[in-house]
Formats: sequence, C-alpha cells, structure tokens
Amino acid sequence: MNKHQDSDVLNDDKTRHSLLAPGMLIPFLMITALFPLWGFANDVTNPLVKAFKDIFLISNAQSSMVQFAFYLGYGIMAIPAAIFIRNYSYKAGILLGLALYAAGAMLFIPASLYMEFNFFLAALCILTCGLALLETTANPYILSMGHPSTATKRLNLAQAFNPIGSLTGMFVASTLILNKLQVEEFRAAEKLAHPEYNDLLPSVVDGKLTQAIQEFSVNEPIKHQAMQAADLVTVRGPYIAIATIVTVLFFVFLFYKLPKTMSNNKPLTLAELKVTFMRLIKNKLYIEGVVAQAFYVGAQIMCWTFIIHYGMTVVGLTSSQAQNYNIIAMSVFLVSRFICTFLLSYIKPGHLLMLLATCGGGLILGTIFLTGFYGLYCLIGVSACMSLMFPTIYGIALKDMGDDASLASAGLVMAIVGGALMPPLQASLIDDNPLIASIPSVQTSFLMPLICFVVIAIFGYRSHYVHKS
Repeated sequence: MNKHQDSDVLNDDKTRHSLLAPGMLIPFLMITALFPLWGFANDVTNPLVKAFKDIFLISNAQSSMVQFAFYLGYGIMAIPAAIFIRNYSYKAGILLGLALYAAGAMLFIPASLYMEFNFFLAALCILTCGLALLETTANPYILSMGHPSTATKRLNLAQAFNPIGSLTGMFVASTLILNKLQVEEFRAAEKLAHPEYNDLLPSVVDGKLTQAIQEFSVNEPIKHQAMQAADLVTVRGPYIAIATIVTVLFFVFLFYKLPKTMSNNKPLTLAELKVTFMRLIKNKLYIEGVVAQAFYVGAQIMCWTFIIHYGMTVVGLTSSQAQNYNIIAMSVFLVSRFICTFLLSYIKPGHLLMLLATCGGGLILGTIFLTGFYGLYCLIGVSACMSLMFPTIYGIALKDMGDDASLASAGLVMAIVGGALMPPLQASLIDDNPLIASIPSVQTSFLMPLICFVVIAIFGYRSHYVHKS
C-alpha cells in the first residue's frame, strides 16, 4: 500500500467514525457540564487575594496564601486521583470530586462565622482536592467516549465550555463580591475626603488608604469588626450558591448509570506503579513538559491575580474596575485560543509555543517598564500569548505515551501546584522594596512571570529542535 493509499485510508477512517460512540451523547453532555465548574472556582477565587488583604489587614505575602491553598489541592490529589479512578471507575471519581468540591465550598460558612483566615485556606484546599479529582477524571473519560481518531476533537469541544465558567466566576467576583465589600466603600470615602490624593501616585494612595483602614481598626475596633463580618458574609455567598449547584449535580450523577469505558478488572499494583513511574522519569520530553507546565500555571495565576494589584496601585483603579480589566484579559484569552488553534494547522506546536512565550516575555517587560494604562494593556496582552500554552504543553508531553498516559496525565495535573508556589514569591516582591528604585515594587514583581516565560520558551525550543516533537 503506497502513501497515497495510506492517506486515503486515514481520511476514510476519520470520516467513518463519528464524534461520539452510540449511546454516548447524554454522558458526553453530562461530563461536559462539569468543565465550567473548575473555571468558575479558579476565577471567583483570584480576587480574594486582594480582598482578604484589606479585610484581614494582612500583607500581600500572607494574602497570596489563598492561591497557595487553592493550588496545593492539585499537588496533593492528582496522583491519588489517578490511582483511585484506575481501581474503581470514572463515575466513582466524579462522585468523590463533586462531594469534596461541595464540602469545601460549604466550609466557607463556619470560616466566615469564626472570621478566621486560615479556615478559608483549609476550605479552599479541600475544594481543590475535588477539582483535581474532577479534572483527572473528566479529560480521559471524554477521550474514551468514541473512536481514538476523534478523541482530540471531542476533548477540545468539551474544554470550550471551561472558559464559560471562568467568565461567570469573574463576573460574580466583580459584581457580587468586590462591588459589595464595605472595605471598598471605606476606601472610596477616604479618597473623597482627601482630594489631595489625586495629585499622588496611585501606589502612594494605596498605601495611605491601607494605613487609614489600620487606624480605623485600632480607633474603632467594634465598627471595624462589624465591617469585617459583613464583608466575609459577602465573600461566602457565591461559594454557598456553587455548593448547592454541585450538590444537585452529585445526586444527578449518583442516580444516572454512566457507561463504563475502562476495565477495572486489573487494579493497579504497587509493582506496576513503580515500573510506570520509572518509565516516565526516563522520558526527558515528559519531565521537561511537567516542569514547563508548572511554570506556565505559575505565570497564568500571577498575571491574573496581580492584575488587580497593578490596576489599583499603578493606574489608580478601584478593585472592581481592576477586576473588569481581568474580564477583558479573559476575553482576549478566549479569542486568541481560536486564532492560535487555527495557526497550529501551519506551525508546529513546539515552535508556536516558543514564539508565544517570547511574545509573552516581551509584553511582561512592557508591564514592568511602562507606566499607567500602557503597562496595564501590556499585562492584558499577555493573556493572548498564554491562551494555547496549557493544552499545547499537555499534548507535547503526552505524545506517544500509550497506556502510561493516565498516570502521566496526573503528573501534568499535579504540575498545577506551580500556581501555589509562585504567587507568594511575587507577593513577597511586592511587599519588599522595589528591585529598581524608580519603579514601584508592583511593577518590578512581574520579574517572576518573566522568568516563567523564559522557561516555557526554552521548552518550546527543545521540543521543536531537540526532541523533534
């Protein structure tokens, strides 16, 4: 059989196989309905870093522990989730993931009543253990719902619904949390009472407003405590709502019989697990992919979390206004994803990844060295470069994995822990003196995402030119 005939067979094969196997439409719709859940949780939580800083009067480094707790759940649960699913079933993984998600969200109620910051961190960590289970389950389950030749198309279709959850989370954070916080009303009243602040740099004004809240907490402790309590009730509202929705989904999945696409007759033994891990550790492309994924997630979380700090201290926006620019960044991210997917038809994934990471690094330099809205626009532009990075690194790292793909996938989900480790480092840079004397520390702190984009560009270069992926 010559190449032309091979090509015809391949095309006929793709044409013959539909997107879904018979009887898989309803299961596909049900699993796809889960994808917005982690997008919502991610993006309703990002603004809490700044909100908790003002509510609890803590440093940027302390408030960034919100992201540490959130992404720590992925690091803890990814590999146990893969083993759990292999030994039981996709349905069991979904049910346990939904239960942990709902439990973590509901724990916002006692956390707000006790007014303890650490309780919120524990609740978020439990919530993301559920997310790790859901992500580790949903992706391979979707892939298994039809012929392998249509698997990538099926997964791309399902993942297209994830940003809907992200945009919903951002909208809820802006309108139902940040716009309703009494501490924000206090900051606005202080600015009105001091018209001379209009002549000061936004970073200086932000410091004076924080100092005013601290003085208020000392001089009027009862009123300040009442303000804290009201704001924490505001924060918990969306989490109670999502817990209710997730609980309903739990019972829907509990009583619906999902088709089995994976045999559990042969549970994963410790010996098999060890052999698989050894194979993965020796796979240089995979290991480099896990490292690149950790740096990518770190860059994404830092850019989307500290855009609010940047907008407030460099441009002089309110937190709600700054969050609106975060929504614009997500919209740019969505549009760019379709454009970059089209470009993948003409440019190899590793090469395109290297180009996007280089552009992202260039825009970060603009975020550091330009001032006002020009710097903010550069920071928004970074989202266009990030849009294709997660799935592209995922695809390159898992290339030709075969049966090792499920555990290898857990390693890539675990790499999301980069989102836990790097934001506190950037927050420490914000709290410290500026790295360059004439530039505010909020701007120079973006050295951290710059380092991430350098690492991703190196991975793109090596995957394209060295590993020939």
